[in-house]
Amino acid sequence: VNLVESGGGSVQAGGSLRLSCVASGNFYAANCIEWFRQAPGKEREEVAGVYTAGGSTNYADSVKDRFTIPLDARKNTVYLQMNSLKPDDTAMYYCASRFGRCTGAAEDFPTWGQGTQVTVSS
Repeated sequence: VNLVESGGGSVQAGGSLRLSCVASGNFYAANCIEWFRQAPGKEREEVAGVYTAGGSTNYADSVKDRFTIPLDARKNTVYLQMNSLKPDDTAMYYCASRFGRCTGAAEDFPTWGQGTQVTVSS
């Protein structure tokens, strides 16, 4: 599975963005797809995850009630819908996949996209 992200950009606080992660290859071989983010000088952190078969989701506390992670299996695509954005959401956003549980630990994910930058201004 190869992953390609898109949809990043610059937005003012309170605005919205939708990121896309397109998976080539066998979509269901990527049992779990997660979004991570990394801000300058900080460690990569989990944002949200989804199981491609079944659609169960999980979210980091910092984004609950603001972000959702819908998927469209027909398009082999997982989205990250980000609403009520804050300056603290500024980071490079990556999608990653693994055949296994959505652990939320970056080191467990062997496949990564190239990332897409999100910048939120106050």
